Amino acid sequence: MISLTVTAVVFGVVFLAELPDKTALAGLVLGTRYRASYVFAGVAAAFALHVALAVAAGSVLTLLPQQIVQALTGVLFLGGAAVLLLKKGEDEEEVRKPENQSFWKVSGAGFMLILVAEFGDLTQIMTANLAARYDDPLSVGLGAVLALWAVAGIGIVGGKALMKKVPLRLITQIAALVMLALGVWSLWEAVSG
Repeated sequence: MISLTVTAVVFGVVFLAELPDKTALAGLVLGTRYRASYVFAGVAAAFALHVALAVAAGSVLTLLPQQIVQALTGVLFLGGAAVLLLKKGEDEEEVRKPENQSFWKVSGAGFMLILVAEFGDLTQIMTANLAARYDDPLSVGLGAVLALWAVAGIGIVGGKALMKKVPLRLITQIAALVMLALGVWSLWEAVSG
């Protein structure tokens, strides 16, 4: 059974963390050059694969004693918050232009770009942490994949307009504060449990 609360929490955290990421910019660049639906199909497939890998890794962590998992996820969330607060502005990635506009060429370019760019990315690690924390792989996976798809859609359709209205720095700071709170909460549970 899917927990709407867990799904919503995961969606919020992953959405905020991914919004200022380089892949949103890459999606924007691809979306300006190619048919948006083709780009989204490839990007969405790559994100689904990344979430499946992250949830599987997080589910393995649940085999450890609960206090160790809570301490580990707490430290990783704090590290993620530090990464968000300390990272410099992202440059647009060099996007390789497919030779034609066919569905397979365009979606394949989007898939490969995200597959490579997101492997081991902060949101993938965060998704694994959330899967370990909540021990609810379905809800975590659903929340994470919907958040990543939402960011991809925003990036492909109109990310530039959003970034003009909401400062990137503010989005990054909110994501870092949420991660900091989750990190402190996890560490507190590990110590008090």
